[in-house]
Amino acid sequence: MTETLTPGTVTLDTLARIYWEQCEVTLSGDARPGIERAAARIAEVAAGDAPVYGVNTGFGKLASIRIAAKDVATLQRNLILSHCCGVGEPLPPEIVRLIMVLKLMSLGRGASGVRPELVALLEGMLARGVLPVIPEKGSVGASGDLAPLAHMAAVMIGAGEAQLNGDRLPGAEALARAGLAPIELSAKEGLALINGTQVSTALALAGLFRATRAVQAAIVTGALSTDAAMGSTAPFRAEIHSLRGHAGQIEVAAALRALLNGSDIREAHRDDDERVQDPYCLRCHPQVTGACLDLLRQCARTLQIEANAATDNPLVLSDGAVVSGGNFHAEPVAFAADQIALAVAEIGAIAQRRIAMLVDPALSYGLPGFLSPKPGLNSGLMIAEVTSAALMSENKQLAHPASVDSTPTSANQEDHVSMACHGARRLLQMTGNLFHIIGIEAITGAQGIALRGPLSTSPALSAAIATLRGGVAELGDDRFMAPDLEAAAQLVQSGALADSAGLDLPGVF
Repeated sequence: MTETLTPGTVTLDTLARIYWEQCEVTLSGDARPGIERAAARIAEVAAGDAPVYGVNTGFGKLASIRIAAKDVATLQRNLILSHCCGVGEPLPPEIVRLIMVLKLMSLGRGASGVRPELVALLEGMLARGVLPVIPEKGSVGASGDLAPLAHMAAVMIGAGEAQLNGDRLPGAEALARAGLAPIELSAKEGLALINGTQVSTALALAGLFRATRAVQAAIVTGALSTDAAMGSTAPFRAEIHSLRGHAGQIEVAAALRALLNGSDIREAHRDDDERVQDPYCLRCHPQVTGACLDLLRQCARTLQIEANAATDNPLVLSDGAVVSGGNFHAEPVAFAADQIALAVAEIGAIAQRRIAMLVDPALSYGLPGFLSPKPGLNSGLMIAEVTSAALMSENKQLAHPASVDSTPTSANQEDHVSMACHGARRLLQMTGNLFHIIGIEAITGAQGIALRGPLSTSPALSAAIATLRGGVAELGDDRFMAPDLEAAAQLVQSGALADSAGLDLPGVF
């Protein structure tokens, strides 16, 4: 499947498909006239005498230095090479592709002043799998994601390194193997490539897409835990939630009601509940997870706008003016990343409390210790719960806001920065932790339900358990558990666990 990108109107659904499915992309032909107009205007400015930042001047604190017309191409090449200062591990291929797609969308707005040939090279690299090696660290999220984007641009000029069909190659060799040629940058083109928030935004989008799958699975696993603990469904009644009015809370409660509908376990104790109230991790699941859902939706709105934005500098405006501004400052992305981090930490925190409740015989209402059929001789899910606690605690530490930090850079010319890039990058680690927490809850919830036999759970939750059992067998005697935890986490990440339960939840985006 090929996604046609119309700059300014690309949806998050489209970007999610590009991220998860690695589908091919092409820029809409409607974008070309605007690209050509802006490129012609930059060429005109470059040939003139008036100083225009980044076209015929130095960069940042060096903006007062004029550059001769004969040196404009050298200026752009030097810019790319000097800014290739990234360190750390390479970003994953799916992130690199998303970065390139976002840059293609930004250039397609027709405000950057690059030639169609440069846009075509970026399209060609995506189509043929030439993925620049982009180190993960080096951006402070303002003046653009300069260092990581420079590593992307370096391959386009025949420098740097790229991955192609699993091989890591010099940039020029990767292009040649793919039947592509490097480009000599014209006026402003290097600056257009490295100014922008595309790395921060791609990482934040990946965090959003991954958190979306986790929250959907957490609603299913929360229902499993509720039934395993013989919890009450009364706190999920619709009127309770409509009286408060938050959309996410209302929707999560409705989803829980549907998931638990038809459970024999629930019916067996409906009239003789010993508890007046369930613990918060069960009773307040709609309130907590619903609030996280609402927060993710707010972040989705911000990131859809940012994904479609022109964020380099200077920009060619509709009246032909070439004006220096600050769209490269990634504060909106930094805030969104921090909010996603908060939601991820909280989804995991309340899920971990449900896991802890189920393995504790003092709290689980008749279930054996650590959900083992033979506790004592067997430790059961004792250390799976400890692992979930370790992951939860790590996510709480990682959730500290990145956006409250700033440090002056570039001789104080860039004196306030967003820290969006590493604020968004941590979401990959945090959501990876969350996939495992939710996977562990799936294992404990399904094990608790099995131990309630011969009573059975609802048809929806039975379907989810059947999917889990395809990779994780019911626990009898102790066994080597690590592969089970990985298999369950993968079912969360892939969306298979939520899909198998027929979860009916309005989308995050």
